[in-house]
Amino acid sequence: MQAAYLRMHELGYAHSVECWREGRLVGGLYGMAIGSVFFGESMFAFETDASKVALAHLDRLLAERSYAIIDCQMTTPHLQSMGAREMPRERFVETLARWVPDGPPPRKWEADSAQHLSWP
Repeated sequence: MQAAYLRMHELGYAHSVECWREGRLVGGLYGMAIGSVFFGESMFAFETDASKVALAHLDRLLAERSYAIIDCQMTTPHLQSMGAREMPRERFVETLARWVPDGPPPRKWEADSAQHLSWP
């Protein structure tokens, strides 16, 4: 699985947003960007709320790039506390049909200081 994600990253599909503190990874998330949809795969936190900071940054980053939705895969209280809501399957399929083919081509996201989030 790790090799597959590395290859997808090289092709510009897989991306991560990470939070670091004093040179140590403290949280983040990763997933796949296909068309104008980001498919979240996993969030992780070694310190409280670090994954929430990463998700908030991802949301802003995707809004700046005109992405349509973030697919969280499942509804959890954690994600609901940040605004996630369920979508009926029929609407989800329609959304994918519209936004997956109508997005930017795959590309690596530029690493910038905003993406390298420092954790207080």
